[in-house]
Amino acid sequence: MDNNANFVIEKRVQRTIENLEKNNIEGFYVKSEEELIKKITEIVKEGSTVSVGGSMTLFETGVINHLRSGRYNFLDRYKEGLSTDDLKDIFRKSFFADAYFTSSNAITEEGEIYNVDGNGNRVAAMIYGPDKVIIIAGINKIVRDLDEAIIRNREMSAPANAKRLNKNTPCTKTGYCMDCSSPDRICRNYVLIKNQGKKGRMFVIFVDKQLGY
Repeated sequence: MDNNANFVIEKRVQRTIENLEKNNIEGFYVKSEEELIKKITEIVKEGSTVSVGGSMTLFETGVINHLRSGRYNFLDRYKEGLSTDDLKDIFRKSFFADAYFTSSNAITEEGEIYNVDGNGNRVAAMIYGPDKVIIIAGINKIVRDLDEAIIRNREMSAPANAKRLNKNTPCTKTGYCMDCSSPDRICRNYVLIKNQGKKGRMFVIFVDKQLGY
């Protein structure tokens, strides 16, 4: 990507971070996975209890491996051999975590965070419970406004995630949301975070890459 395109992207990220901070959400922009991990170690103390929401971005950036390093008490939802009850226990314990890591379906330039969930455990923890919420997002997750956030979920996030999870939904055939009534539907809980009441609770770290869905 040339310098002119980089200029446009960086200005967009800068606008978004400025508006996030107006909404009491701290924002950062890192250029690499190494910078990302360094920023995480600045935000979350060693020995903290941490948990995660479902996210491809956390795998792609090496965050899951970092959390598994032994530096933290990691409530690992991806550990092999977990039963349904084990997962339920992790989801509930996540509300008491020192830090909760996740990504987002879309983040508007106006500083809003838009997510659509199936079970709702991710958005529930983002809204209330963990002392800190750290959202990791590629620059592809930035949209102009809420209307674009909704479109992005319908045309990218929802069908891509349904396909990844092998769901039997119309969007896995068409490639876009059909607002279905399938038992396998993953779009059940729609949450828009516009502001944080407590400064220093929510962080958004943009990585200079295309990440996740």
